[in-house]
Amino acid sequence: MPNSPLRLLLLIFLFAFVVGSVQLGVLQIAFYKLGLEPRSAYLLLSASLFGSLINLPLFSVRAEAPPSGELPPQLREFFGLQRLPFTGRTIVAVNVGGCVVPVAFCLYLLAHAPLHAAHVIAAVAVVAGVSYLTSFPQRGVGIAMPFLVAPATAAAAAMALDIEHAAPLAYIGGTLGVLIGADLLRLHQIGQLGAPVASIGGAGTFDGIVLTGLLAVLLA
Repeated sequence: MPNSPLRLLLLIFLFAFVVGSVQLGVLQIAFYKLGLEPRSAYLLLSASLFGSLINLPLFSVRAEAPPSGELPPQLREFFGLQRLPFTGRTIVAVNVGGCVVPVAFCLYLLAHAPLHAAHVIAAVAVVAGVSYLTSFPQRGVGIAMPFLVAPATAAAAAMALDIEHAAPLAYIGGTLGVLIGADLLRLHQIGQLGAPVASIGGAGTFDGIVLTGLLAVLLA
């Protein structure tokens, strides 16, 4: 039957396979531009994937309660908020795969790539400024920002500052810039979100911090 559950299930698996293959191919291109061998690239990707399951609590802040009905049930289920009832405080945590791993890779690039400190500081500062200006608190969810603004800014800044080493500079600028501009500089607004948990890099491999760095590399 054309609309049988088995056919639908097969289509879903096929779609997931195609999307996964494209994403892996794009990641391979980005890692290649960063000078990583396939084994090292897969190690980094695996660390990000498995690390996305780990959130390290840092502290908690008093938070405002979100208005009832502000988020539809489907959106609350997507973000996992139904499993974490609001208690009047927001736990601020850091995600290993979405924050610790990419920051550690930035330190690796800083130690091995021939980058000038002034270029790195300038790239990070530009992306941080743009990220801060374009990000905004989304009550009940977290800090949101337009998807392609930070990667495009990081790539443009890297090519303008050091086109010969644009790829590592774009990754560092994009990753640290978003972390500083959209996360750290907005920590004072965490209590206004009405969310039970605010995890920096909490979406793991698909978090804005990770994607910004990789997309910036592809654009550079």
